[in-house]
Amino acid sequence: MRKEQQEFLHRKALLEQGGGQEKIEKQHAKGKLTARERLGLLFDEGSFVEYGLFVEHRCTEFGMDRVHTPADGVITGFGTVNGRVVYAYAQDATVMGGSLGEMHGLKIVRLMEEAIRAKKPIVALNDSGGARIQEGNDTKVFLDIFRLNVEASGYVPQISAVMGPCAGGGAYSPALTDFVIAVDGTSKMFVTGPQVVRQVTGECVDDETLGGARVHSAISGVVHRRAADDADCIEQIKQMLSFLPDSCEDQPLIYRCNQSADAPVEALNEIIPADSKKPYDVRRVIELTADDGYYYEIQPEFAGNMVTALARLNGKSVGFLANQPCCKAGSLDLDGADKAARFINLCDAFNIPLVFLSDVPGCLPGVDQEHRGIIRHGAKMIYAAARATVPKIALTMRKMYGGASAGMCEKGMGPDVVISWPTAQSAVMGAAGAAAIVYRKQIAAAPDPEQAKREFTAMYEQAFNNPYRKASREYTDIITEPADTRRLLIRCLAALANKKVQTLPKKHGNMPV
Repeated sequence: MRKEQQEFLHRKALLEQGGGQEKIEKQHAKGKLTARERLGLLFDEGSFVEYGLFVEHRCTEFGMDRVHTPADGVITGFGTVNGRVVYAYAQDATVMGGSLGEMHGLKIVRLMEEAIRAKKPIVALNDSGGARIQEGNDTKVFLDIFRLNVEASGYVPQISAVMGPCAGGGAYSPALTDFVIAVDGTSKMFVTGPQVVRQVTGECVDDETLGGARVHSAISGVVHRRAADDADCIEQIKQMLSFLPDSCEDQPLIYRCNQSADAPVEALNEIIPADSKKPYDVRRVIELTADDGYYYEIQPEFAGNMVTALARLNGKSVGFLANQPCCKAGSLDLDGADKAARFINLCDAFNIPLVFLSDVPGCLPGVDQEHRGIIRHGAKMIYAAARATVPKIALTMRKMYGGASAGMCEKGMGPDVVISWPTAQSAVMGAAGAAAIVYRKQIAAAPDPEQAKREFTAMYEQAFNNPYRKASREYTDIITEPADTRRLLIRCLAALANKKVQTLPKKHGNMPV
């Protein structure tokens, strides 16, 4: 072997050790894999091609001229994930805590630019103490990364994993991407840390309480899924990628389905309780409808009154958006509207048809909801539903009351097909409330007002608590037995496969955010 080749292999081996064995062991002691181990789990064996292994920082201040930073604390490159080309970067916490300096940032920028040109997904594995303070203004590359997050948005899928600290300005990059996973126990995400919070507000809080995985999964809504550990996190990234195309110019991959596309699903006939006030778990509807009972729920811990999930019908990706009667009776509130709008935008950007499963009694009433802007947030969902140009199917399972019907893509919002089950009820508001308004004089004048109210409520229910009135006015296209839902959805989506929508020539709309 030539001397030059020996030197190369020696240098390469040293650099691939990152911060060295001692720091690798510290990383493992925290329950975390190293950056290279994470990439090893993500990519097909032997497929990873690395960029910038020999990059070093250029800072000479604060003693940095004596600091060695292998690969400058970030590993960048591409490889295949289940045979598909994906670009990825992984911050190396064993090298200066994975802090972002000029060359570190430039490596990420270069990778993102390359992925955009190649029209391939971007995966970011974040584990960084934030900006490298010693480099001062050189960390303006943070802003370059944000700009490229925005440029790539809706063009190629972007998936972020928070697998350690992700603090300060660096927290904005994951938030700008399509999908964020955080690892329980190790993920820490906040713009201002506990010390700053204590200094400014006097509040005493620890990292986990301020910005742990559960906080952002269940309360803030920044995180879309929690992972048990690094391996689970990588596996969830692969699951998410399986539903998405390489870019907005492509279609999602088609997977083999073991379930018949024509067989009825009899269990769906028993889903809706006889008592219209009794809840049921709408996830069961998605499970029974989706291929082989498999679906991947997005934001399962946030805004529980709205269920958003990716699944497949006859091998093809589809997005289910459903009201959840088990939480707040399925009513629409601020967080539910935000969650729905974001999901609709994701599916529309990447050519994933949408199926709306409706059982909604209306918007959640209350002073708090009105003062915090339910009108603005609800309008965001309506905007997203109307703007979406992918195939859209609206199915009313039970209740469809009030303005929430617009967000659930009823007629007038541009759905391609509107379907109802025989249990569907649709009106401006619930029967009891409507009867109390419409027949208020008759009720007040009756010898027994309570009995009169019950009778008028029953009259209103008879008129509106069925799908036939809507169907007679062509507000419903198809009434179907629940058992035939899967078969019907597959046929409708096949008919809509080549749907094209001509939009007005404009720069962009102004979504109410």
